[in-house]
Amino acid sequence: MHPMLTIATRAARAAGQTIMRAYTELDRVEVSSKGINDFVTSVDKEAEATITYQIRKSYPDHTIIGEENGENRGDNNDYIWIVDPLDGTNNFVRGIPHFAVSIALQYKGKIEVAVIYDPVREELFSAVRGKGAKLNDFRMRVTNVNDLTSTMIGTGFPFKARQHTETYMAILAEVFPLCADIRRGGSAALDLAYVAAGRLDGFFEIGLKPWDIAAGDLICREAGGTVTDFMGGHNYMVSGNIVAGSPKVTTQLVKTMRPLLNEALKR
Repeated sequence: MHPMLTIATRAARAAGQTIMRAYTELDRVEVSSKGINDFVTSVDKEAEATITYQIRKSYPDHTIIGEENGENRGDNNDYIWIVDPLDGTNNFVRGIPHFAVSIALQYKGKIEVAVIYDPVREELFSAVRGKGAKLNDFRMRVTNVNDLTSTMIGTGFPFKARQHTETYMAILAEVFPLCADIRRGGSAALDLAYVAAGRLDGFFEIGLKPWDIAAGDLICREAGGTVTDFMGGHNYMVSGNIVAGSPKVTTQLVKTMRPLLNEALKR
């Protein structure tokens, strides 16, 4: 799978160049709404086209699922690339330098290769199944903590699923006193990468999409982390409700959250 990691890296860096060129001229970026509190820019689309081009050059028969263009079906459905060309679009549009390119390769239903690239800091988080996770050329590991005391927990507000606001706020009120502090960065891909790098001890969010999660899921697990849904199961790619962290942190977050969940979040 290493040649595919090379292609994923090349595609992520090429998309990063496209994004950073536009970042210096934000007044020229076209922004449109694709739903309530959900925005897309001309840069998202251009970056996704760049990634698709790089993948298609080497693997013309693979299927590509992108956030902006949906499914680009190839003849080979065993290999599926899951792409978020610009995770953290709202940050990008506002000039906040915290966003990333996320690319994952799924083979027969399992994520095998993952790359998350932060073009602002030129940080490349990557993983190959069974081979560990890296930040640029250095191995990453999640933190080794036994309880939530002194932990830094990442999260994201459910701004696209506001029907869960009350439950989310109840969870936040329960988790916050147990940890040292909470961060809300605005890019789920980078949150998961930061858990893998030991910058965050844990992370939880409601209502994410597969392209938000796919790469960060493998990177986090290959760095020794645990990834579950809110019930401690493995339905997070379907439900979009995710908890990640070092193993004991994930366990304690799930234990804290579970009694507060509404019925929709138990699935």
